[in-house]
Amino acid sequence: SYYGEKVKLLMEIYKDLSSPITQQFEKLLNSQLSKNKIEEGKIIEGKITKITSKYIFLFIPGLKSEPVIDVNEMKMIGMEDQAKEGSKISVLLEKIEDKNGDVVVSALKAQKIKGWNELVKSYENKELINGKIIQKTKGGVIVEHIETGSLMFCPGSQISDKPMKNIDHLIGVEQKFALIKLDMIRGNSVVSRRQVVSSNKKEDKAKIIEKFTVGDIIKDAVVKGYSSFGCFFEITTPEGTIDTLCHLQEISYSRVNHPDEIFNIGEKHDLKVISIDMEKLQVGCSLKQLSPDPFEHISNYQIGNEYEVKVVKITDYGCFCELEAGLSTLLHSSEISWTKKNISPKKMFQVGDVIKCQITEIDKDKRRVAISHRLTQENPYSKLENEYPVGSDIEGIVNNSNEYAIYLKLADFDIDGFLHSNDLSYSGNPEQELLKYKKGDKLKVRILEIKKTDQKVRVGLKQLQKDPFDIFKDKKVNDTITVKVVSTDNKGLMVKPEEADMEFLIKKSQMAMSASDARPSRFVGGERIDAAIAEINFEKRKVTLSIKLLEELMNAKAIKEHSSPLSGKNLPFSSLSEQLDDKKKNKDKE
Repeated sequence: SYYGEKVKLLMEIYKDLSSPITQQFEKLLNSQLSKNKIEEGKIIEGKITKITSKYIFLFIPGLKSEPVIDVNEMKMIGMEDQAKEGSKISVLLEKIEDKNGDVVVSALKAQKIKGWNELVKSYENKELINGKIIQKTKGGVIVEHIETGSLMFCPGSQISDKPMKNIDHLIGVEQKFALIKLDMIRGNSVVSRRQVVSSNKKEDKAKIIEKFTVGDIIKDAVVKGYSSFGCFFEITTPEGTIDTLCHLQEISYSRVNHPDEIFNIGEKHDLKVISIDMEKLQVGCSLKQLSPDPFEHISNYQIGNEYEVKVVKITDYGCFCELEAGLSTLLHSSEISWTKKNISPKKMFQVGDVIKCQITEIDKDKRRVAISHRLTQENPYSKLENEYPVGSDIEGIVNNSNEYAIYLKLADFDIDGFLHSNDLSYSGNPEQELLKYKKGDKLKVRILEIKKTDQKVRVGLKQLQKDPFDIFKDKKVNDTITVKVVSTDNKGLMVKPEEADMEFLIKKSQMAMSASDARPSRFVGGERIDAAIAEINFEKRKVTLSIKLLEELMNAKAIKEHSSPLSGKNLPFSSLSEQLDDKKKNKDKE
């Protein structure tokens, strides 16, 4: 058979290893294996043997089967036209044998790896690469590497050395780019067109800038563009043309929100050179320094005087105003009104309004002037204090409330009085008392405190009522008071003085000297009983009543009146009658 003949031939070859035919076969075999060293993860060349509508078949020596590439993959890398039978292409050998026994290769990955290697080489050698912008994207453009087709990112700031509104003329044009960043892990690359453009102009730009000195006046600089931080001008000189930036703060002594409020594209303006940076090749210019500094007129203004100012800008925290053209000052929101808290300046003023203000601060070093609008108006808290001093009664209307207080608009004043729940009633529960009042209710209250500095007024309602605690103003500890039992529970007796609408708790431990008598169940309610004052505190409005103390006082008094000072001490109240009987019998015997 065919295979039997092959075996015989091999046996004949290896019969004598020193024969010329054996040595020639060994040399041929070794050279073929060295050419086609098969290893996963390497890029190898394959020969196209067959092309169908869907697949391209390759022959790679050393593999047991033919690898297959999808036609769409060739389209993706732009090599569809190069795919012809007999031609060779580079592929990445991903797997010699997958789970189905097939060889897995990729032309796309091979191209990416070869392209990346080319980029790394150029980056390390600091060489410029050829590329073309193929599309715009967020924050910049996508650049295609001409030699390998690799895609790279060019940020918008790296497209040109000057502002460009339209870059359509750059798309699709082959040009040089500088590699400025390679991310080995993610396989991302960043390029710059600006570095290439700038490097070409750097020498010419340096020659132009050398001609300038600080203080020079540049005539007829042309407005080229602007951003939120300043305006770009084009300066033309005999040596050439350069661009310069006039920062927002150097445009005008007055407050400027955006350069488009002052300039139009194409306009010509004179500029003053204020800085030169030969390293960065930049010239800084100013427009406002060509005119006198209005802050030099600050000596015309005095702290404490009133002036008319013009509102030029309104923010959440206040208004920027001008004392005169270019001389700006801030009216803070806290200085707008005496009474309105967290005021919104936009609701009070409009740009262009002329209002009266008083200067409160002038800081020449910081070039800062502070003003106040409310100081030009009468302080309502001073007026309130003059017309209604502390202790006066005033009418108010409830306009707000929370869980612990009520706020009332006091009379004709634009002032809210603070009425705490504890100042609503002497006897009622504060939380329940709050529920009795609603917005719009009219109340007569007493002014308890006026704080002009803090702009606060505290008022009270209960202070207009008779204080039930006055029944104790002539009382002291150990005095007796008659009360009525209101209710009983395990804690003791709830009692109420006959002269006032106040309730006090006589604790169970204070109901009697004898523990057997200290029973709340002895009372059913409505009884009139006497109790002694055990404690009294007028500041805290606190009184402690005790029946036990009253018994002890009565016991001590009885013993003192009917016995010697050394007898009867520490005796219980219940044995007092027995002691008195024994003393009477002894006197009768005598």
